[in-house]
Amino acid sequence: MKKIFAPRMSAVALLAAAGIALIPALTQAEDGARIAGQICSGCHGVHGRSESPMFPKLNAQTPEYIEAQLKGFHEHARGETAARDYMWGMAALLDEAAVKSLADYYSHQAATRGAAGDPTLMAKGQEIFEHGVPDKGVPACASCHGAQAQGAGTFPRLAGQHQEYLLRQIEVFQNGTRGNAPVMTAVAHTLSADQAKAVAAFLQSR
Repeated sequence: MKKIFAPRMSAVALLAAAGIALIPALTQAEDGARIAGQICSGCHGVHGRSESPMFPKLNAQTPEYIEAQLKGFHEHARGETAARDYMWGMAALLDEAAVKSLADYYSHQAATRGAAGDPTLMAKGQEIFEHGVPDKGVPACASCHGAQAQGAGTFPRLAGQHQEYLLRQIEVFQNGTRGNAPVMTAVAHTLSADQAKAVAAFLQSR
């Protein structure tokens, strides 16, 4: 079945459609819930519970990670297509107070578990997540992202995230268009396609 996608709207158009005055309202905003509900929810879902694998879940994400990514969008350190199309314009309209407010809001939203997949694939992914790939020098994912993939500081929560989104991020780390996480760039270049798929399947199920 052919999928039909709505035309992309620019950041400015989205803000205008939401009835928000462009620069004054956002640069002075300190209400993360208001910004999230009026602007971010269009892609990331209500309370950050994205239902589309095109857009990451933000609920229960670490505030440090959200702040770091918005900075990366603003400074164009994240240059993948989705970042350019959706987030560069948005990030440019947020001042430090608005960024911190959004990060705090999403970090306090309840976590949601994703869908489980093939048991064999998930078991393989769990092994890599917990123990890494020693013969390739790949560290355990849990050593940075937490034993439950809950995230820690600027290392993001991965539990429950869309499998397709995780795989797309590994791809942009590999091709260099996402350049704000050198540890993941190194890991992405070491993982095979099958290993990446296994880890992503495991993480989505958490």
